[in-house]
Amino acid sequence: MNKYNSSSHVQSEEKVAQRLQHLLMRAGTIIEEADTRYITNSGMMMQLKILSEAMYRGYSELDNLRYRALQDGAGCFDKVSINDSSSSSLHLSLPFKRSRITTEKDDKVKRLGSHGALESLEVAIANMAEFIILLGGCKRMFHRPYDIYLYTENFMFGRHTEKQKLLSFLLEHNNPPTDHAPAVLPIIGGASIGKKTLVAHVCGDERVRSHFSSILHLNGHNLFSLLDHGRTMFGTTLVVIEFSSDVRSSS
Repeated sequence: MNKYNSSSHVQSEEKVAQRLQHLLMRAGTIIEEADTRYITNSGMMMQLKILSEAMYRGYSELDNLRYRALQDGAGCFDKVSINDSSSSSLHLSLPFKRSRITTEKDDKVKRLGSHGALESLEVAIANMAEFIILLGGCKRMFHRPYDIYLYTENFMFGRHTEKQKLLSFLLEHNNPPTDHAPAVLPIIGGASIGKKTLVAHVCGDERVRSHFSSILHLNGHNLFSLLDHGRTMFGTTLVVIEFSSDVRSSS
């Protein structure tokens, strides 16, 4: 009976792994295509985030399934022989029974995790039908594969969401500075996490460069030079100010 249950359990995990692989391929295709489009719809960005999280969870569970398959193939289940006539049979059988119950509980938890990841990925992909239709209407980016995203070991690391938010902010604020106070968007984060790179990519975007007459880069030390530049600048100006230390309300 145990041998039959073990065999059916292995077959079930193989089916889950195959289904996960198929769904991960579909999710990766959608995300890769979305990363080549200009997306400004906040709802679409939220859907893309949900799909990305489900994809990462799916890859994690797929790795766990493969690891357990390797363990099973290596013969993790120990065979224990117990002589009924031995005086120590009761002493040996009870710990073995507790160990078997613990293993069954652990396997159940792992199966629930695998099926949960599979279900999340299925739901996320099923809800992407409208997203895919709307994505077809989004303008395609110029092909710049290495400064926007990076693929390593089937995982995608990118700043697509952050870049789209910056682009939306810059291109949507079209009010003249004489009518309203200039819009300010702070980009806050720890050291060496890619803030400068993100800003450089946005400032290098063709739509941003054509939208603003000039782009001025300053830091906290030469901030007052903005007054000098203001006398000679015409049109709409994008000002990027970098602070190397914390910006406090008192300062």
